[in-house]
Amino acid sequence: MIMDPMIYIIIALVAGAAIAVPIALYLNKQKMVQAQSTAQQILQSAEKEADALKREKLVEAKDASLQIIQNAEKESRDKLRDVREVERNLQTRELKLENKLDLLDRKGQDLERTEQKLVSDRKVLDAKKAQYEKVLEEENRKLEEIAGMSSENAKQILMENMIESARMDAASKAKQIREEAVLNANKDAKKIVIAAIQRSAADHTAESTVSVVELPNDQMKGRIIGREGRNIRTFEHLTGVELIVDDTPEAVVLSGFDPVRREIARVALTHLIEDGRIHPTRIEEMIEKATSEVEELMQAAAEEALNELQIAPPHPQLVKLIGRLKYRTSYGQNILKHSVEVGWLAGLMAAELGLDGLVARRAGFLHDIGKAIDRNTDGTHALIGGEVARKYNESSEVVNAIESHHEEVEMTSPLSALVQAADAISGSRRGARGDTLESYIKRLRNLETIANGYDGVTKTYAIQAGRELRVMVESNNVDDMRANEISNQIATRIESEMTYPGQIKVVVIRESRSVSFAR
Repeated sequence: MIMDPMIYIIIALVAGAAIAVPIALYLNKQKMVQAQSTAQQILQSAEKEADALKREKLVEAKDASLQIIQNAEKESRDKLRDVREVERNLQTRELKLENKLDLLDRKGQDLERTEQKLVSDRKVLDAKKAQYEKVLEEENRKLEEIAGMSSENAKQILMENMIESARMDAASKAKQIREEAVLNANKDAKKIVIAAIQRSAADHTAESTVSVVELPNDQMKGRIIGREGRNIRTFEHLTGVELIVDDTPEAVVLSGFDPVRREIARVALTHLIEDGRIHPTRIEEMIEKATSEVEELMQAAAEEALNELQIAPPHPQLVKLIGRLKYRTSYGQNILKHSVEVGWLAGLMAAELGLDGLVARRAGFLHDIGKAIDRNTDGTHALIGGEVARKYNESSEVVNAIESHHEEVEMTSPLSALVQAADAISGSRRGARGDTLESYIKRLRNLETIANGYDGVTKTYAIQAGRELRVMVESNNVDDMRANEISNQIATRIESEMTYPGQIKVVVIRESRSVSFAR
């Protein structure tokens, strides 16, 4: 009998299942055993790591607590040391205070003894003074009886006689001096001065502290200023001169107190405008070029003046200083031209008097050399000029003429007097100089300075354009007689130390005030 194939397949499946089920059960059992073993190992490892971490944290906690204890102990020791140091300082100060108190006690006792001695000595002196006054009074009474007049009358008569005699002697002497001066000097002096002035001539120009530079057009102003003002800042920084660009058409203004710097700036700006390229580098180049040109101009001006006066050139450094005078002015008068004129006047007057005209010209020409450097050096231009001339081996006569032309040192040579006279003639010629705001303010300041130099003066005011000086004095320290003396002394000093037009009225005001309050 042939079986159906399907039956075989079923039988095979059943047999396979019977075999596979035990095998699968066995395999699952093995996996469970293995998983349990792995879990047991993981649990043991975790327990070991937990024990190690616990021991580590315990060690760290012990270390931290030990460190805290050590820090606390150290801080406690430091505080204890500071407290002991404070205690020692307090003990030292207490000891010093005790010593000072003992010293003050001793000084107080010494002062008390000294005061007692002074009181005793004062009593003795008072007694002696009373005794002397009594003796003096008795002697004066006897003298009055002998002379037949009182001491006050005798004193008054004696003072009147002495004052009258002194007045008469002074008037007689003054008259004699004037007559001798008129007879012996007036005619010759006028002749010499007039001849010298007629033979000398010099131009005078008034200069100020600004220079104007013309521009080809107003667009040039923007190029001069530059982007964000960099050109004008560079120009002012390198020249030390202020460049003013305002609404003036086709022109800018250079303002500066130093005329040499101002001239360098003017020449440099003129070159920049002609060149057309205006930027910081080109500005620096043009300023260097202008500096060289101005130095050459000053050198040429000095040499021209020396040739005009026909005097030997001095030291080269002195020639450079002479050139700087080309750009210096005094009350509007050019100093170089003024120096040439003074040189000629001094030389001509010296020739008229039979003195060395060449040395006189040299001294007159160099008399204001100090003005070339006196802006950076302390002292007056006369004394500075004398030091410079002495440094560069000028003769003693020339040095003295320079130093004494404003009577700051004593004159040792007749040439010094001639240089002083020539300087006064040149400066006082009509049109040579002008009274500027600077000189006006300086004159007012000098008036107040003279008055403030006296004791008891509290305030001074120069009013009426310098024609009146009002001086306030302390009423407690200055009486009426002293106020009159101060007024006369101030007027005398103004006459001797200052030059001014017209007259100046000196008014000393002494005021007493009594103030009370009703409440």
